[in-house]
Amino acid sequence: MVKQRGFVIWFVLLAGLLGLLNLPLPASRRAKEAVRETLAPLHALVSGAGLRLREAGTTLRGIGGLASENRALQEEILRLRGEVRALQTDAKENAVLRELLGFRRRAGQRLVAAEVIARDSTGWWQTLRIDRGIQDGLTADLAVVTPDGLAGRIVELSDHTADVLLVSDPSCRVAVRIPRTGSNGVLSGTGVRWNGQVVCRIDFINRNHPVRAGDEVVTSGLGGIFPPDLPVGYIETIETDAAGLYLRAEVLPRADISRMRHAFVLAVARESPAPVRREAAP
Repeated sequence: MVKQRGFVIWFVLLAGLLGLLNLPLPASRRAKEAVRETLAPLHALVSGAGLRLREAGTTLRGIGGLASENRALQEEILRLRGEVRALQTDAKENAVLRELLGFRRRAGQRLVAAEVIARDSTGWWQTLRIDRGIQDGLTADLAVVTPDGLAGRIVELSDHTADVLLVSDPSCRVAVRIPRTGSNGVLSGTGVRWNGQVVCRIDFINRNHPVRAGDEVVTSGLGGIFPPDLPVGYIETIETDAAGLYLRAEVLPRADISRMRHAFVLAVARESPAPVRREAAP
């Protein structure tokens, strides 16, 4: 029964199609137009879906291309940033070298240029090592300076290196003078503050001399180790010592010894103690 019904349906459809094809031209045109109008929404739906699928595919391909282009741009940015940093480093290095060369020309005495090659392992910057030694004519107790001011003195040497005791070390004692008042005193290091600021202290300042914050401090030349008038730093604070006999002042060094990379040794012609030779550099 089911098969007969299906046969009948197909027969009716086939007969209808044949009848449609054999209709007169005006009638067949109207029939085709009716079918077209009926199927138009379905065609529009199918066509729109296909268009959206094509647009989605194009978008996805575009996103993939944008991602690839974005990666390429990021790589280019990183490369350019690296070049900028290298150029900035070179510019800073050139500025430092020009400053050092100018200082050497202005100094008017024999200076031995040196580079810092090591620092005190404790990290408190109280000693450092330079790449010049006995073979360069250096001896113990020669002053070590930067274009800004006094940094320390040589304490030990090998043939090609020297250890410098910095002004921040308590055992580095320097006879100093305050030019504005003519006051003399002895400067020694007090180490480094929590924020990395190096600080020194002057003891035995005459209490009758009205020193004040901001006064310049230079070497006095007394004691024979440091030549006179080397810039040392500026007074930050003043107080009276415990006995009430002298003034005491904290001094901020002019030389930025915490970041020193280059220095000069004042190789002046004078009698110097015999070099303290270090057996071997670690």
